[in-house]
Formats: sequence, C-alpha cells, structure tokens
Amino acid sequence: MTVPSGLVIVDKPAGLTSHDVVARIRRMAGTRRVGHAGTLDPMATGVLVVGVQKATRLLGHLALTEKEYAATIRLGQATDSGDADGQIVSSVTSTSTVAGRAAAELTAGEVTEALAAFTGEIQQVPPGISAIKVAGKRAYQLTREGAPPKLAARTVTVRELVLVAVRPAGDLLDADVKVTCSSGTYIRAIARDVGTALGVGGHLTALRRTRVGPYTEGMARSPGACPTWRQTSTWSRLPPPPRRSFRGGTSPRTRRRSSRTGAGCQRSAAGVVRWLRSTRMACWSRC
Repeated sequence: MTVPSGLVIVDKPAGLTSHDVVARIRRMAGTRRVGHAGTLDPMATGVLVVGVQKATRLLGHLALTEKEYAATIRLGQATDSGDADGQIVSSVTSTSTVAGRAAAELTAGEVTEALAAFTGEIQQVPPGISAIKVAGKRAYQLTREGAPPKLAARTVTVRELVLVAVRPAGDLLDADVKVTCSSGTYIRAIARDVGTALGVGGHLTALRRTRVGPYTEGMARSPGACPTWRQTSTWSRLPPPPRRSFRGGTSPRTRRRSSRTGAGCQRSAAGVVRWLRSTRMACWSRC
C-alpha cells in the first residue's frame, strides 16, 4: 500500500515523548518518512502536528509558527528542570522567608504584574535540562553528568501571558496562565523566571499546547483512538493551512534553496501553500 501524504493532528498524552508518537505513526503507516513540528516534553499534553511522506516538507514552516499553551505555574518551589519532573532545589514557606510570607499569600495583582514583565520580545535563558546542543552534547546530558552548561539567552516573543486563576496549595500558590508565543519559547523558563521575580521560585506543574499555527486542540485526536491506517475514509479532512500560517520563517533547507535562487521567505512560504493546495494533500485530524 502506498501511504498517502498528510498532516496528522495528534493530541499527545502525558508520559509519551514526541518521538514516541512519531514511532507509533511510523509503525501504523509502514514508513519511516514521518516527523513532527515542535517537541513537547513528556509531561506536556496537547497538539502535536505530525507529517507523513511529502508533508514532512511542511514541518520546518509549521515549527516556526505561533503556538498557544495553557499552563499551571506552582509558585513557592523551584526545580532543576523547571517542571514537576525535576528535583526540588528550593522551597519557600511562611517560616523560611525573612518577612514570614509564603507564596500562597501573593495576590493575583502581584502575579499579574510579574507576568507582564515577561511579555513582548524578551531575552530568555533556556532551562539547563533541555535538548539544546552544547559542544556536540545535549544540555540535559551535561547537566546529568554534573557539568551543567551555561546557556546563552535567546530572543523570543511572548505575545500574550495572561493570568487565568490562582489557587492556594498550602504555603504554595498555583497560577493558571494562558501563553501565546513564538517558536523556541520555553514555558518552563517563564515559570522559573516569574517565580524568581516574585522572590519565591516557581516551576511548571501542568502544560497543554492548545494550538500550533492554524491547528487547534479541537482538531486533534488521541493516538489511542486511532483507526487503522487503511481506514482513510473514516478520517476527518482539514483545510490546508492558510498562507499566513507560515509567517515567521522557513526551514533551513528552504532557506538554503532560497538563498541560491534569490527567492525570499514570503515567496517560499507561499509556494509551499500553493503546492499543498494543488496536490490536495490531506490534513487529518485522526491518525
């Protein structure tokens, strides 16, 4: 069977890596030509866009699109990874602070003010436990070997960082936030930096990606609910992504090709969309 090309919009469950999802799709499709647009940590859930066959050409563009998240930041505790999978490195309680004030006593106004400082174009230092390569090794490998690297700050854009709700948890405070940001933004780093700004430390306890470019969580399906690969007639087809979905850049391969031909980023993105529409490639919401 020739596997059709397309995008599979997966609702990644917690506990699986993005590569685990790709491996599952490879087995189902019977092809190794499968990739994803934007890694989700094992703890995170939500939208993972997977490309099959020719659709893998789109992934470099989709990886650079705007993303949206729903997250919970626990204020009062910091971890080495910036999320709940890491080891606690500091904890602030009412008896451990000079002023005798626990994180749970922070007001919604104070949290909102701290969040505002991390919106717009900001310089963000990635977490030490991340997949960034340093001298040929992943940062998380160096950290676990006892030689954590000093990572340089990167420019990212956080278009929206909104406080949705706050809930005391003993001496700690859980803050639910909505984040809309550019590619390359670490939500774990936002949690860490907001906690530092408030003087209590912070880490991420929940993260769900609700949108990647034009693809939302309403279009996604759990890998466990997948029909067999041959049942293409039972899959929902989504419209091809609009041209504006590719605003923000091109894949390295397209950039190299564009530099040789003189074509600009906008022309390259528009060409990919025209190609997608002309081939009538499927964008499946069920894998």
